[in-house]
Amino acid sequence: MQFDLVINNATLVEPSSDLLTLANIGIKDEKVAVVTRGELEGQKVIDADLKVVCPGFIDIHSHVDNYQYGGMLYAMQGITTTVGGNCGLSPVGPKQFFQEMSETGFPINQGQLVGHSFSMRTEAGLTDVYAPASADQIEAMTRRLEKGLEEGALGLSLGLEYAPGSSFEEIRELSKIAALYNKPVAIHTRYDSWRGLEAIHEVIRLARETGASIQVAHLAYMVGMGMMTEALNMIADARREGLDITADSGLYSAFATFIGSAVFDPGCLEKWGIDYSDFYVSTGPFAGRQCDQPLFEKLRQDEPDTVIVAFAGRDSEVLEALSAYFVMVSTDGCVGSPEPGSGHPQDSGTYPRFFRLMVRETGILTLLQAVKKCTLLPAQRLGLTDKGHLRPGADADLVIFDLKEIRDNSDYPGLGKPDAPPSGIDYVIVNGAPVVEKGVFVRDSKPGKPVTLPNKIWEL
Repeated sequence: MQFDLVINNATLVEPSSDLLTLANIGIKDEKVAVVTRGELEGQKVIDADLKVVCPGFIDIHSHVDNYQYGGMLYAMQGITTTVGGNCGLSPVGPKQFFQEMSETGFPINQGQLVGHSFSMRTEAGLTDVYAPASADQIEAMTRRLEKGLEEGALGLSLGLEYAPGSSFEEIRELSKIAALYNKPVAIHTRYDSWRGLEAIHEVIRLARETGASIQVAHLAYMVGMGMMTEALNMIADARREGLDITADSGLYSAFATFIGSAVFDPGCLEKWGIDYSDFYVSTGPFAGRQCDQPLFEKLRQDEPDTVIVAFAGRDSEVLEALSAYFVMVSTDGCVGSPEPGSGHPQDSGTYPRFFRLMVRETGILTLLQAVKKCTLLPAQRLGLTDKGHLRPGADADLVIFDLKEIRDNSDYPGLGKPDAPPSGIDYVIVNGAPVVEKGVFVRDSKPGKPVTLPNKIWEL
């Protein structure tokens, strides 16, 4: 058989088999067709030269949402599938989102969550983020969620810190719908810093009362201010109890979000122990500017959709979070769809930074453990059985990188170039088509597909 694409001399990392070995890979009709040590013939042949070949990275928490420039940045860092609609901010209807994606094309695969704290609450007529939903509004949101899940959404997204008025009853009723169809509930928790531990208690209660599978979002940004050990212990205890709770984290201690959001309500500086000078503007005409109080207040009042970076966390807590066996890698990237030259270094540097720090420089994780956190763990959490592994029958989403050279080159706005491409990633293949070749993005390459799952009522 002649294959569409052959990759020879691969240092194969196959996470579902706990296998690291040498092999050749044949790809046919957008699928991995064979993994062998025998010779293969293909229309296109890549010599991996003993570099790492593994499944494409699956970003379980992003804000790319059809943003073409973001899709290119993601492809360059090895991401082949991304999940949008996080933090409660999603397109109102996933069906329309997927139609638009199919019409315009996209470099990588995209799944969607149904967002509560911005999207469903707004549609239900809730304009006050500090107000709880009425019984009628909760009923409207549960209907909307069920429709979104029927349209192929991968789960429910709660952004509780952005809508602090959301009642527990409100999120419980929605989580019951997700649990019915065994689709995860991704949660940007209600509080950060020390109250973040109180928020973890709420997450555990939600899992206990609904049976939902919970994904706690971007841990380093919520409890990476000195309380990571306690938060991880709480989740580990809940898992030992039998509750289905996992988490994700990025590779940075400074987070990015909208300056007009409730995250920056009065008291935020005091709880984080920082000053206005610890904020950098990330998007818009002031991108790269370090804040002072007048600029912060001006943007918060007049340009609330401006994204700023807040240096509130600790780098050591990032490493601690990603050391936990139930924590997978995520970016939280492309918040606010930043223009080229602006944004946050997570938009282009997350996964290269992960392998540089956690594997090559510190040895905290083995290569196999690290690959699992980027591939198999998120695939399993999302129920994507054809992704996250590299065996015959798997989707042909692959990354080829040099472990000795992989590194992030991006930096925070005002300190460097937030969207600088990484080094050491040679090829990225999506559905059998290269989108990155020899470290360069393939112009106008758009082989990405919508990632959807049908509704099926949970059964043991």
